[in-house]
Amino acid sequence: MTTLIAEDLLLLLLDDRKGTATSSHVDVALGGALLLELALDEAVHVRERTSIWSGAKVAAAPGATVADPVLAEALRRVAERERSASDLVNRLGKGARDALTARLAERGILRREDDRVLGLFPRTRWPEADGRHEDEVRARLAAVLVQGLDPDPRTGALVALLHALSLAPSVVDRGGVPARDVRRRAKQVAEGAWAAKAVQDAITASTAAMTAAITATTVVTAAGS
Repeated sequence: MTTLIAEDLLLLLLDDRKGTATSSHVDVALGGALLLELALDEAVHVRERTSIWSGAKVAAAPGATVADPVLAEALRRVAERERSASDLVNRLGKGARDALTARLAERGILRREDDRVLGLFPRTRWPEADGRHEDEVRARLAAVLVQGLDPDPRTGALVALLHALSLAPSVVDRGGVPARDVRRRAKQVAEGAWAAKAVQDAITASTAAMTAAITATTVVTAAGS
């Protein structure tokens, strides 16, 4: 089954039984995943920073097209005008969760459950319906993070995203390998030379933007508590 990197990431970020997100940063993570997939498809490129004060800018590649409708919508937003990676991971993440969960449910991977919290507030949950694809994703991640195998581009991008979210040790069966070793391996993959420079630039820009957005959210939450 062909899935987007964002779909694989979303499956990892949903509780299989409850169908709710296990991270409060799902939307920005999905935005980063969509941006990375566009980079892997050579549909976008990251411009060199002109100064230490300016963030990385992302633009659509001339004439770029993608077949997947979710990716096509993401590319349309990128093509509107050149924007910073930090702007794009937030912009692309808006609405992505709804689109991707609905599509995964159509494919029989998730199932939709509607209920009410305290009998009053409507809620939609997306528990697992068929875990075979997610099991395959976790197995590929374990091969890279635990066994030390070289990643293919999609798995490498997924590892980089999980590293930015500080979740790499929690999504694989570590088989006794210490969490710190998995984190170290994830960092090594995220910064590694397995990808072409254009993709590596996109990984660096996207994960840096995700980290900044997560940090900003954490600071605001802490200040309001």
